[in-house]
Amino acid sequence: MTIPKRTPVGELRPSQLLFTFGVGSIVDLPHISAMVMGIEDWNLAHSRVVREDRLLEQVQRRLGPQVGALRSPPMREEAELGLAPAFDDHDKVGVPVAPFPRWMRCPGCSLLAPLSTGLFRLRDVPGRPDLARLVHENCNQLTRPTVLPARFLFTCSNGHLDDFPWLWFVHRGDKGCHGPLDLREFGVSGEAADVEVRCRVCDASRRMSDAFDEEAPQTLPRCRGRRPQLRDFTTEPCTASPEAILLGATNLWFPVTLSALYVPPAAEAQIDKLVEEQWNDVFADVEDPAILKFLEKQGKLANIPTDLRPKLWDAIQRRRAGVTDEKPADLKTPEWAVLSAPDSKRNAPDFELREVPVPKKYAGQLQRVVLAERLREVTALTAFTRIGSPRDLAEDDVARAGTRGSISRNPPSFVPALEVRGEGIFLQFKEDVLAGWTDKQKVYQDRFERAHTAWRRRRHIDPPDGSFPGLRYVMIHSFAHALIRELAVECGYSMASLRERIYARDSDEGAPMAGVLIYTAAPDAEGTLGGLVSLGRPEELERHISRALAQMALCSSDPLCADHIPDEDGSTLHGASCHACLFVPETSCERGNRYLDRTLLAATTRGDDIRFF
Repeated sequence: MTIPKRTPVGELRPSQLLFTFGVGSIVDLPHISAMVMGIEDWNLAHSRVVREDRLLEQVQRRLGPQVGALRSPPMREEAELGLAPAFDDHDKVGVPVAPFPRWMRCPGCSLLAPLSTGLFRLRDVPGRPDLARLVHENCNQLTRPTVLPARFLFTCSNGHLDDFPWLWFVHRGDKGCHGPLDLREFGVSGEAADVEVRCRVCDASRRMSDAFDEEAPQTLPRCRGRRPQLRDFTTEPCTASPEAILLGATNLWFPVTLSALYVPPAAEAQIDKLVEEQWNDVFADVEDPAILKFLEKQGKLANIPTDLRPKLWDAIQRRRAGVTDEKPADLKTPEWAVLSAPDSKRNAPDFELREVPVPKKYAGQLQRVVLAERLREVTALTAFTRIGSPRDLAEDDVARAGTRGSISRNPPSFVPALEVRGEGIFLQFKEDVLAGWTDKQKVYQDRFERAHTAWRRRRHIDPPDGSFPGLRYVMIHSFAHALIRELAVECGYSMASLRERIYARDSDEGAPMAGVLIYTAAPDAEGTLGGLVSLGRPEELERHISRALAQMALCSSDPLCADHIPDEDGSTLHGASCHACLFVPETSCERGNRYLDRTLLAATTRGDDIRFF
């Protein structure tokens, strides 16, 4: 049984379809549990293309060159939204979903059965998606009760998800008995030990706590490689160990995203792109600069800005000679280039930088402070994970196909994307001072690296010693968290609305980077209101940095917090940090509150003075 096509059953914001309830996730609607289906089922008539070439190129590197566009989720325009139901095609715009899990439980008679039995029917009220529900038609109760989804599922670390194997579980194997089954709860705790599944035919029974004990992986069936969001199974057998998981568990779905800040191209890059776009139609036969004057009179250069036309001949020669700028392998390098060397000539409606003086008190550590008065960020959903968060891993680890769930059956021609606009404060550290400090902390860096290796080995991430960000990253990351917590007090935005973008790279890995962008953004076309940027003025920023560092000296959990060091047994990946002093909401953090240590910022009760400031 499936929900009839074009029947609305709920509402989500566009941002939720990327970060909370994307493809492959389960949406807990008022009366129905639904799976968000793959992008091949999406109707793109009400989906617009989101332009961001740098991000699209990185998505193509990860998913293949067939990805032709970044697209917003299908949604109605603001002019089409109203209080009254439309009862027309505009009212049917949205993302397709299907009921999942497929096994349902009747609260009236405790029957546990799949939708395929036909015992459950959809009841919906036109114009009231919040009232859509599934009912048990033949329940022995006087009324037709609303059935509930079975709250136990079956998943694995490769991104597969399946209905819990109820028949196998209750019969302890495939015994040929097909029920029907009852699912009953004893007591009010809701714990697995108080939930029992029983077969009405052979009277076999089993407590659900058996699905979560240490022997469960040996007694449960193997993963079938089911991908319910794509309505199929993988062709290759899944080798991951499946495990039982609760419906609504926070580790059931994590988005794998890529994000990029809009960076206006330099004049040379801009003219090169325009020449490339019109090469075959206009410029391929231009052998002399004089021909350009003729083309201009003919109106063939209308798409070339007047201020760029003097550079047109040089661009044609570069294109003919095959000389092109090498595209950076990552997203942050071009952003670092413009943030660390702001040029007012490159300011644009979606990108406006203004450099301000560095606070005098921190002139010895900070090289530059830049106020990003306008920013545009585009985020693309490329995949998802289950059980393990992608924030636990480095970007190279996340890119491995074996650990990701797919958003399409075939190589995708587009990926869902969202653009937001906002503001931020960029702080650049002095490279020579930071490099000299890290050289003196070699012992502590080695301890952190050993903990990093043990943590990856414990989670079977290959190679175990790969992707260590370095002590430079740990210090900048810790500083960003401390400053976010302090800025949130006065900037007018909650801590969860502020985000960090860390630029940290040692000199042996390429051109060094050492900086952080703390920013906020909103999907509104005008962005945010300037509350964060206003705190970047020298006198304001100095006050907030001083307060942030002072807060790092003491924690309400000291001395336990201050004495904590990165565990070399692989259990944790942070030093002196906890929810009381340095952790921020995970939506604000790049690495899931790992690689943090406030002893790198201030002297703590631990005693060893290794602070950068």
